[in-house]
Amino acid sequence: MINRLPIEIANILQASKKNPAQFEELIRSGGYLPPEMELMVDAITALSMGKNILLKGPTGAGKTKFAETLSNLFNQPMFSVNCSVDLDAESLLGFKTLAYKDEKQVIEFVPGPVINSMTHGHFLYIDEINMAKPETLPLINGVLDYRRTITNPFTNEVITAKDGFNVIAAINEGYVGTVPLNEALKNRFVVIEVPYIEGEQLKQLIETNTKLKDPRSIELFVKLSSDLINAVNQGKVAEDAASIRALLDACDLSVLIPPKRAILRSVVDKLDEEREREFVKNLADTLF
Repeated sequence: MINRLPIEIANILQASKKNPAQFEELIRSGGYLPPEMELMVDAITALSMGKNILLKGPTGAGKTKFAETLSNLFNQPMFSVNCSVDLDAESLLGFKTLAYKDEKQVIEFVPGPVINSMTHGHFLYIDEINMAKPETLPLINGVLDYRRTITNPFTNEVITAKDGFNVIAAINEGYVGTVPLNEALKNRFVVIEVPYIEGEQLKQLIETNTKLKDPRSIELFVKLSSDLINAVNQGKVAEDAASIRALLDACDLSVLIPPKRAILRSVVDKLDEEREREFVKNLADTLF
């Protein structure tokens, strides 16, 4: 990956790399292959300048893997928040608990992902940020702008983020349970559109990230993915049908079970509408 970056960006990345003393287990493994190298260049540039990035794109396009690859390239531990309607201040910031110190019972604060990433100067990944209740995320507005500070409501401590702290968020728009991201929050991010991986990049991804090694079968799965993406663009099927994550699962399963059954388990049975399920089954029948 680094060899494919422009020299200037590779130098910036090298200068920005961390040598963390803690949380090395949170440095992710990477493996994302961008359909366009500009995506990676722009993300590295933004993060190296201390900016937050919002990865925006369809489900299964590889946004989480993209974030993990950035963690790997920067050698930077990455704390994670998975948003839902149940996300609250404790899930973000931490919580108080009873503990014993010198045989006495005391109240201790256990830091959450936001506080941990700020105090150690590490990455914070917020997945499906538009799944959170609108009243929850404003808690961290000050974290996301130039102030890089937050007053911990559980301890009243004012925390300022250390150098290296950045927020990477991901968003799937238009899904059930999501809410539009308000402009004040969106303006705190540099937005990067993450498209589906196709063609040679997808072929390489299958070769390196699944157990499928048969060249002919890999070509057929790449063709299936292309057909599904076209169908999504034409409004014939939901975005879930073209999920790269689901396709990789199908590739793995096809090593031991027939490809059409692998596609049924990994892709078809996830779709809600019978019309869409039949469409994908028909595509699989023409290829396998």
